[in-house]
Amino acid sequence: MAEPASFDPDCTACPRLTEFLQELKLQYPGYHCRPVAPFGDPGARLLVVGLAPGMHGANATGRPFTGDHAGILLYQVLHQCGFASAPESLHRDDGLQLVNCRITNAVKCLPPRNKPLGVEVKTCNAFLVRELQALPRDSVVVALGGIAHRAVITALGAKQVQHPFGHGAEHKMSDDLLLLDSYHCSRYNTQTRRLTPDMFLQIFQRARKLLDQADS
Repeated sequence: MAEPASFDPDCTACPRLTEFLQELKLQYPGYHCRPVAPFGDPGARLLVVGLAPGMHGANATGRPFTGDHAGILLYQVLHQCGFASAPESLHRDDGLQLVNCRITNAVKCLPPRNKPLGVEVKTCNAFLVRELQALPRDSVVVALGGIAHRAVITALGAKQVQHPFGHGAEHKMSDDLLLLDSYHCSRYNTQTRRLTPDMFLQIFQRARKLLDQADS
């Protein structure tokens, strides 16, 4: 029997999300309105886990954090830390490449009001399990926000109470995997200064340092 895939572009496992995307496709015929595939280097040792596609971002463009406010800061910082070939992600065919980095979401489909149900996070967790299993040795995962953090903990079969979310928190999940937490780079968090550009940069500078230390 073949191994389950780490992504299914035709997944309809969550009826509420499937129906919502079908309705949106009628309103926005040019939008992607399907599950959004992970983006980046398939052999990367840095995996960035977001929450879900944005309405006029990844849900429109078909690429994580592309076309919305949250992606502006994320790709700037990835570029600053050497994980991206350019500081902007404009559209799927802009030539941007990620370097030793891959971006995915805890939920691959846009949820209504950007709020997935617990059952939807749980259903989609099987994809994240396989993404984490595919990581090479000495990898780092950056979880953007509490939902992404909890999804990673669940996917790794660990106990939530032993790994509380906190901006800048580090969790050694195994000898080969370390989890870093960050507030999500959402418009709300950046505009309220809960998350500043410098705070976000420090997270990825730490990820870079950890990967470089593992290489030395």
